[in-house]
Amino acid sequence: MKYIFSKIEQNTLLHLINLLSDVNNRTNVCPSEEFLQLATLQMQKGQTFKAHKHIYKNGPPNIIAQESWVVIRGSVKVFFYDLDDTLVEEHILYPGDCSVTFRGGHNYEILENDTIVYEYKTGPYHGIEMDKTFI
Repeated sequence: MKYIFSKIEQNTLLHLINLLSDVNNRTNVCPSEEFLQLATLQMQKGQTFKAHKHIYKNGPPNIIAQESWVVIRGSVKVFFYDLDDTLVEEHILYPGDCSVTFRGGHNYEILENDTIVYEYKTGPYHGIEMDKTFI
């Protein structure tokens, strides 16, 4: 797992990369104080869990949209930006790899035809004008 911190605010976590090769047992990938949470689970045949449902949580009303991409097929080049919109790092993601952006900016370049990704982000979604600003 690779954590990418701001060069401007050095203790501010901007992004992370979790590779398929990083998956081992259960790992909580995102720090618990972030809005977007991600865990990886390596499981064996027959493993199960108690049936359950989730409860509503009280939280701060002013939250940032955080986003994660999981590559299912193909490959994607990800560009990560700092708080001042300067490019911090670039990475190529392959099937099973994921990126998470907590703050700062990002962009993606699809490297293969028919690439499939799953995108997850903090909701609710109220349209592009309430979700993002362009770099």
